[in-house]
Amino acid sequence: MRPERAVWGYKPTIPVQVAPWFRWPPQLGAIARWTWFTWNPLSERTLLVVLAWVSWRWLQPGPEVARQLEVGWIGAMYLRNLGLMILVAGGLHLYFYRRKGQGEKLRYDPRDLRRSSRLFTFSNQVCDNVFWTLVSGVAFWTAYEVLMLWAQANGRVPTMAWSEHPVWFVVVLWATPVWISFHFYWVHRWLHQPRLYRLAHALHHRNTNVGPWSGLSMHPLEHLVFFSSVLVHLVVPTHPLHILFHMQHQSLTAATSHTGYEALLVKDRKLIALGTFHHQMHHRYFECNYGNLEVPWDTWFGSFHDGTDEAHERMMERRRRVSVR
Repeated sequence: MRPERAVWGYKPTIPVQVAPWFRWPPQLGAIARWTWFTWNPLSERTLLVVLAWVSWRWLQPGPEVARQLEVGWIGAMYLRNLGLMILVAGGLHLYFYRRKGQGEKLRYDPRDLRRSSRLFTFSNQVCDNVFWTLVSGVAFWTAYEVLMLWAQANGRVPTMAWSEHPVWFVVVLWATPVWISFHFYWVHRWLHQPRLYRLAHALHHRNTNVGPWSGLSMHPLEHLVFFSSVLVHLVVPTHPLHILFHMQHQSLTAATSHTGYEALLVKDRKLIALGTFHHQMHHRYFECNYGNLEVPWDTWFGSFHDGTDEAHERMMERRRRVSVR
């Protein structure tokens, strides 16, 4: 068998590490490093908090408007989300894949994106991905956002204000990516059940190699369950800013995490972390790394591939055991 490392154009430091929140005894140094890595001023999460605040402050109708479901403000939200997705996914695709702005530096999979294959809608991987992202993905993103903001405006769900609960306000922001990770593992594992995989999830897995438009390229059924993590705000008191952060995080990081590159380089320095290698392995091998790194479900259930040859052999052994049943 060819060594696992030989199939990648670039491989980051391995073994891949999961978040340290659930280690015992607690490792305070590891927790501090992870927190800084994920919440430093140039991290995706910090930038998304800023984007959510800008959206809430200037690009979001107030509660007096959101109390009534009307085409005008709902359409404006859809166009805002459409623009954000085009800006992020389209911008990353333009820089990395059209302009080759970084060449092959930090690119995991050296294979080209597919340009002529009946596997994809329009026989083209990028066109397929753009279609499912913008037509279905942005529609479900907006629908969930509208539902939650309408419910908040009408007092049908618990809410809170920064001025009354500043600590809880920050805790909810911090906990949102952890909850998304918790939820993602279970719905993703569910979608890998054979019948559901053939019905819906196979569309996303057309992408054995990924680009920025691949992240939200899903069947409508998958979009329905993927975005359902936001329904936690039906019972957890939150502010409209939390809803916007939650939905923008889940939508836009789908693009950044599927970029295919580990980071954006500026003068040969990693400026912003982007694609995640553990999920890149999931797209190539399918039967590993069903979750994200925040909650180590894959580690606990034996499906984690940390990038080493030893982990690859364990995955292949699991495949062999399944094939002889």
